[in-house]
Amino acid sequence: MIRPSPELLAISRRLHQAILTGNTEILPGFFSVGEEMRFIGTAENEYWNGSVVSEGVADFFSEVPDILAAEEIQSEAFENGETGWASFVYRVHFSGLPKPSLQRETYVFVLDGARWKIVQRHGSAPVPNAVHMGTEQTAIQRLVDAARDEGPELEQTEGLASILFTDLEASTELAAALGDARWSSLINDHFRDIADIVEAQGGQFVKSLGDGTLSSFPSAQQALKAAVEMQKAVVSRNQDPQLGLRIGIHTGEVVQNRGDFFGAVVNKAARITTMASAGQILVSDVTCTMAGDARDMTFSEPVSVFFKGFEGKHLLHRLEWKP
Repeated sequence: MIRPSPELLAISRRLHQAILTGNTEILPGFFSVGEEMRFIGTAENEYWNGSVVSEGVADFFSEVPDILAAEEIQSEAFENGETGWASFVYRVHFSGLPKPSLQRETYVFVLDGARWKIVQRHGSAPVPNAVHMGTEQTAIQRLVDAARDEGPELEQTEGLASILFTDLEASTELAAALGDARWSSLINDHFRDIADIVEAQGGQFVKSLGDGTLSSFPSAQQALKAAVEMQKAVVSRNQDPQLGLRIGIHTGEVVQNRGDFFGAVVNKAARITTMASAGQILVSDVTCTMAGDARDMTFSEPVSVFFKGFEGKHLLHRLEWKP
């Protein structure tokens, strides 16, 4: 069954981070060493295959000019059994160039033992077809536009929803201390736990955001139950070091566009998450009210806070939970 893959998103982002920081010596570990490997770039001669790719990938990316800034515009990843794929669009500003340009990356993954390995990479810098071929090609875009008009991809496109954000406290420092390989394994397991819990509680895992996640639930009670299970999952792993998971939930009207959620409810849920400490679940007053007299749920007395971009004061409740 094809499903979104937070794990492959995390692996791909670790690869990108290594390139951005010049940590190219770890790059061969991401790629297959088999003869089925394909590495495709933008230049005319950039089509390589076989084990030579893994051997030369570090040198290939070390020749990339210094990157002044990089912004992730779009990302997605999926898996189906022992195969998976990911695609990204970045806005990259290379040293020596007057302005940023777009860079697109796609990866095909296969499971090699217990680890995902890239068997195909394709990178490209989009050039208008009017320049490349003298004509525009719009057939696929017309189909995409038509499909979007007929119905978006997300299960819930608009209406009342409870938005749940997760974030890891001090993740940057922790990643630096653990090293790329161990941190990548740890964060991949964490994302898998989160996605499984969301699905089990009737929610939808929308996307991962760096070291955090965004999910949507049709009811406040489902979101709250999922949040408790997430915190319990972190504790039950009993790993060293233990992750410091913080969770924020807000309920309100959402709208969907191009496979993502938007609206004030999403922004407020993100703000609530930043107020939480490791191991805490903070929820808005609306979410607390919507939960009603949910069994086995106890909330702290509300505290009043200000949020950047929102007027007035806002009440937050801490959902109490026990391991």
